[in-house]
Amino acid sequence: MNMIIKRVLLTEKGSRLAVLNQYFLEVDRQATKPQIRKAVEEKFGVHVLKVRTSNMKGGLRTIRGTRRQQTEPTWKRAIVEVKPGERIETL
Repeated sequence: MNMIIKRVLLTEKGSRLAVLNQYFLEVDRQATKPQIRKAVEEKFGVHVLKVRTSNMKGGLRTIRGTRRQQTEPTWKRAIVEVKPGERIETL
């Protein structure tokens, strides 16, 4: 179960949504919404109200000092809404 959640994403948009009890997570690409819900509830001890997911396409990145480009991998993001009054500790 703990391999489903890779990390909690700390972004500007995520900081704004944390006020609304919503958190960004990087999750395994094959994970489903019920699996993500169960993993978050077990790992962080919170009650999940809603899970939204999106596949994030990896982009091109130029390697410093060369003209070569490298493709970053595609990954999956989950926006998890927890019960009011509960928090996911990011640090």
